[in-house]
Amino acid sequence: MLTQIYNGKILTPEGWIEGGSVIVDGSRISAVTRSSRIIPQADKTVDARGMYVLPGGIELHCHGGGGSDFMEGTTEAFRTAALTHLRHGTTAIFPTLSSASTAMMDAACQACQQLMHEPDTTIMGLHFEGPYFNPRKAGAQMPDAIRTPDPAEYTHFVEDYDCVRRWDVAPELPGAVEMGRYITRKGVIAAIGHTAAEFPEVRAAYAAGYSLATHFYNGMPGFHNVREYKHAGTVESIYLMDRMSVEMICDGIHVPPTILQLIHRMKGVELTALVTDALAVTDSDSEKAFDPRVIIEDGVCKLSDRSALAGSIATMDRLIRTAVTEADIPLPDAVRMASETPARIMGIYDRKGSIQRGKDADLLIMNDDMRLKAVFSLGKRVED
Repeated sequence: MLTQIYNGKILTPEGWIEGGSVIVDGSRISAVTRSSRIIPQADKTVDARGMYVLPGGIELHCHGGGGSDFMEGTTEAFRTAALTHLRHGTTAIFPTLSSASTAMMDAACQACQQLMHEPDTTIMGLHFEGPYFNPRKAGAQMPDAIRTPDPAEYTHFVEDYDCVRRWDVAPELPGAVEMGRYITRKGVIAAIGHTAAEFPEVRAAYAAGYSLATHFYNGMPGFHNVREYKHAGTVESIYLMDRMSVEMICDGIHVPPTILQLIHRMKGVELTALVTDALAVTDSDSEKAFDPRVIIEDGVCKLSDRSALAGSIATMDRLIRTAVTEADIPLPDAVRMASETPARIMGIYDRKGSIQRGKDADLLIMNDDMRLKAVFSLGKRVED
């Protein structure tokens, strides 16, 4: 099946192509041209009507959607949540599991491992957000599940499954540096999260292979006093790690638009990824979260005692829209932070993350108001 998406404003790694076409052969991009002339061999044509044609979004941090949470550990829950976010522009996803028991982690690995090897899947691998966190920075994590790094446990998950792609750890915990060295040798991204680490701990983690900061500014301290003396917090320490990437929840609530703008300016496009940190209640008829402590209020998920934010109800299209319309981030930068940068972080840029010949045909069409008009996943149009 040869499909031509024509008359679009196409974002490529070389810049915009005005009034061009993307030619899709099956699941792959076969050509990107500067012409909107319909090719005679096209089986199907899609008129982009002058709108933006963009690479599909890649989600690094998402707990669920459509009423399903990845914590459920079932293929049904994984499928529902992934499809929910696909409809909103997430064409590749790394499902996130919050701090959990070993049994729950095993169940999630088994479900993920099955689905990530299916044809046409959007599931790329599993992200463990915990359980090795600082209890003082637990936020909405399940407090009873939080523990210190256990080599027998984490080696089991890394050695016995091929789906584990990322693991978030508080680097100040005993054994965290050693864990970072081990998992990065095995090809797993080590990330800093839910931490009270100061500069020495962050520097040691960076040297051990930790290369990403989890929901930057959330679950970590900034500049602060210890008695009468000033201390750099985790935030400032991460800024000082020249090649450490960050992810930012771009819903305009978890991090104010002014701080989104600051992260973009300080870390830059190549080191900043947009994430939703979305919970099961995202795009769902139900307001019941997997965690009974969680409520929805003011367009965001919170603990019912209002002590912490608990996740978002954002989707990929909203991330891009918020970055552009609220944080004044240029559209090409916002799109790259939603596609190219996360693809590079997770090592899948060879097939996803940009509109180029030979890559997977994961494409979005958005209008001038940053509203999503069409999603293509592996060359197939996704129905609403």
